[in-house]
Amino acid sequence: MACEIAGVLGAKTRKDGYLEGNGYQVSWTFGHLCSLKEPHDYTPAWKRWQLQSLPMIPSRFGIKLLSNKTYEKQFRILEKLIRGAEAVINCGDAGQEGELIQRWVLQKAGCRCPVYRLWISSLTEESIREGFRNLKEAVEFNLLYEAGLSRTIGDWLLGMNATRLYTLRYGQNRQVLSIGRVQTPTLALIVNRQREIEQFKPEPYWELKTVYRQTTFSAVQGKFSKKEEGETLLQQVTDKEFTITGITTGKGRETPPRLFDLTSLQVECNRKFAFSAEETLKWIQALYEKKLTTYPRVDTTFLSDDMYPRIPQILKGLTACAQLTAPLLAGKIPKRKRVFDNSKVTDHHAIIPTGMSARILSDREQKVYDLISRRFIAVFYPDCEILTTTVLGEVENVGFKVTGKQILKPGWRVVFEKETKEAAESADRTGNDPSEESTVLPVFVRGEHGPHQPDLVEKQTVPPKPYTEATLLRAMETAGKLVDDEELRDALKENGIGRPSTRAAIIETLFKRNYIRREKKRLYATPTGVELIGVIRDELLKSAELTGVWEKKLRQIEKGTYKASIFLDELKQLVGRIVQEVCADTSPRNIAVEEAPMRPSGERKKTNLAGKQKKKTGKTIRKSSARPAQSPAAATPPVCPHCGGVILRGRTAYGCAGYKNGCLFRLSHETYGKNLTDSELCRIIKEISHG
Repeated sequence: MACEIAGVLGAKTRKDGYLEGNGYQVSWTFGHLCSLKEPHDYTPAWKRWQLQSLPMIPSRFGIKLLSNKTYEKQFRILEKLIRGAEAVINCGDAGQEGELIQRWVLQKAGCRCPVYRLWISSLTEESIREGFRNLKEAVEFNLLYEAGLSRTIGDWLLGMNATRLYTLRYGQNRQVLSIGRVQTPTLALIVNRQREIEQFKPEPYWELKTVYRQTTFSAVQGKFSKKEEGETLLQQVTDKEFTITGITTGKGRETPPRLFDLTSLQVECNRKFAFSAEETLKWIQALYEKKLTTYPRVDTTFLSDDMYPRIPQILKGLTACAQLTAPLLAGKIPKRKRVFDNSKVTDHHAIIPTGMSARILSDREQKVYDLISRRFIAVFYPDCEILTTTVLGEVENVGFKVTGKQILKPGWRVVFEKETKEAAESADRTGNDPSEESTVLPVFVRGEHGPHQPDLVEKQTVPPKPYTEATLLRAMETAGKLVDDEELRDALKENGIGRPSTRAAIIETLFKRNYIRREKKRLYATPTGVELIGVIRDELLKSAELTGVWEKKLRQIEKGTYKASIFLDELKQLVGRIVQEVCADTSPRNIAVEEAPMRPSGERKKTNLAGKQKKKTGKTIRKSSARPAQSPAAATPPVCPHCGGVILRGRTAYGCAGYKNGCLFRLSHETYGKNLTDSELCRIIKEISHG
């Protein structure tokens, strides 16, 4: 980024740690050079982990330089340049974290000269030149900095205190139990969903359907909870003629999907390509640095009005999609409120292509770039026009109906024609039902009648699905509420957990700490994750909705409608109360942390209380096999919480011996582990039975 800016400014002479020329010196950081001080930096008494030291609340927070020779060398270069400068231009990423990183460097370097801010959304030469023509005063971003600082201090207060508190009170074998303002509610979402699935009891229901002229109609009564009710109607309609009683048709429109924000891009990449949130962020960051897309860490799906004149030029640059852009460029580009809305754009607009020529891209970069480009093209296409037909039928006063949808004019759907065709072919191969939009009904005439084939179909209620990264990201964005409606999602974003730029890292943190694991696309909590959420009694620590309120306050600090001092005072009071409540808990409960499987990227590190890290090599030993054998006298046999039956150890799950009598209680090996001891099973069953 520094090289791109230096090239535009004419600073072409390379020096040690910076570029110089044309009156400018352009230097850089390596992400964070500074951080908040650690507990022992405030007082030696806080170096040792002990309950009597909690809560740790510094009278004034300070920052320090990270201990790294490369970082220290670069900081000294920056410090010298800043102290000799007439003015400093902060060119950090145009967001909360970028502001915090550079402000800390300026503070630590003792900057006394005027400071200006470069605020751009892409790294094209045109964007950089325009940004320098419109430099802003640094004070205009003071509230952004306050919000970022409040977030970081809040995370320090809760993370440092709660992690030590729960580790000392409930941890075993000097293993750290990590608690975080965002990570713990996210873990709770996964654990709670897992409990819903484990506790779910399938219930049978019946649906009455009939086939008339190769079209399946469903009874308007819907589901029957008792088979006898359905059988009564089945007998009533058997061997009687089916009559068409009504036909209604209506034309409708489907608007194009909105432009991408970071979360929706991560969701789509996980759904289509099984990319993790972290991987998607990596590829979109690479595209941004290659000047092919705009700033990625955004939470809006709109463009500002001043972007409208640039749209034709961007479309012209998408040469790989020339067939799709040609119809748009042949006329006037429509300016729709669903795309352009200044009231929905704050620091940055939605993620779009810049129109720069795409150089050689990796396969994954190409996939992400193609998604963004096609979504950008699609928003300027006409709506998709559809015809919806509902046909009503009747047999002996029993009503039936069927609904079909037909695409009259595809509109924006032509942009995604290839993937729509692939999805249809996939449905054919797997035997899945085709999508509703492709269901075209034959022509029916009111009053026509004839034979039909009725049937009573037995089905079962199904449990909720485990989270994938896509659905978890949506749940984080909307404070635990899974919604498909775009407008409702926008309204809930105000209370979402975390920020678009941090959600991927939070999910990865849960993996690294072995609180969750991934099976194909599905996410499951490990026994450690389940136990950790079970032992946390303060709902605020693990509630997605309540934690979302904190995020809302941080956004209000950024807007100047809430004071940072009040937010931090509230957090200090919360931390004090949590410490008091946990210390008062006398229950003999401990959590043993299970070793995570070795990751392909390298060796996993095990952290002890002193913060030292030791490399582990060779085969990973799981908790269950490393523990001393349990004596039969000490073990309490696990029993079923539903019927009191004995728990059996099956090939794929632990299950109740009363399954022959209809008891469906089971704990899968996939979710809870294969080699649990009796005491572990008892503890998990107790947690499940108490919700």
